[in-house]
Amino acid sequence: MSIKKLDHIVSLVKAREKLKLVIAYGEDRNTIEAASRAASEGLADIIITGSKKVINKTATELGIDTSNFELIDIPDEKQATEEATKMVSRGDAHVLMKGLCGTATYLRAILNKEWGLLPEGALLSHVTVFEVPTYHKLLIVSDVAVIPYPTLEQKITMLQYCIDVAHKLGIDTPKAALIAPVEKVNPKIQSTVDAAIITKMADRGQIRGAIVDGPMAVDLAISREAVEIKRFSSDVAGDADILIFPNLDSANAFFKALTHLAGAKLAAIVTGTKAPSILTSRADPTESKYYSMALALAMV
Repeated sequence: MSIKKLDHIVSLVKAREKLKLVIAYGEDRNTIEAASRAASEGLADIIITGSKKVINKTATELGIDTSNFELIDIPDEKQATEEATKMVSRGDAHVLMKGLCGTATYLRAILNKEWGLLPEGALLSHVTVFEVPTYHKLLIVSDVAVIPYPTLEQKITMLQYCIDVAHKLGIDTPKAALIAPVEKVNPKIQSTVDAAIITKMADRGQIRGAIVDGPMAVDLAISREAVEIKRFSSDVAGDADILIFPNLDSANAFFKALTHLAGAKLAAIVTGTKAPSILTSRADPTESKYYSMALALAMV
């Protein structure tokens, strides 16, 4: 199946055996709406930790029947988040999702050395999958939320995570662009140097599973028209599946521009963990949370 839209990921997950997804401190309206949709459509068996009283009250206001969920009554945010994480660590659930808990609380639970989800020595990173109305396929982007200024080694790992996500989505040989302000290597611009090194590593087989090129500006990575006008030669340019940004500043700005100006839909997960983990903003719409559930379930 050609995965070119987020709904295609939903169809992929529905065709598989149903898994268990636990939501940490899932008391907010958008999370409960997304959970209800996922449960009613058979996407997953949903477990929610948090205050039963608050969850039931919110669900009632939304006209949602909570009998579709398993509710674990833990009113305290930190304890609810920890229990949800422990459930995944124990194997009682397959996927972890952030609800109303703060990002710091959620990540502390994932990073806990005793029962957390990050293996020793692994890198925690963030991957977003965008469906943009003006682009002909999905865009897999890293890192918009976790690593502020990735090192060369971290960029290589981020790229590998994105390649793995692409493979899980049925993209056998994704095209990856290493983003920088210009296409020529300039020793004064570190992003161009790192991109050139990673591209050469891929050419020599040190990075497998994708066609990799860079440095490359965003317009050349995703616009065939820009490629033609600038007469730029690349197997990736104008047709990228993956964009690796040089830092969180540029990646997050790109993220916000796509969602607020270009009408992009998205799904987002953290990578490097033992089990798929969903990290969305508390303010993200129901649709983003729902698609993030589908993406995480597809990674199992």
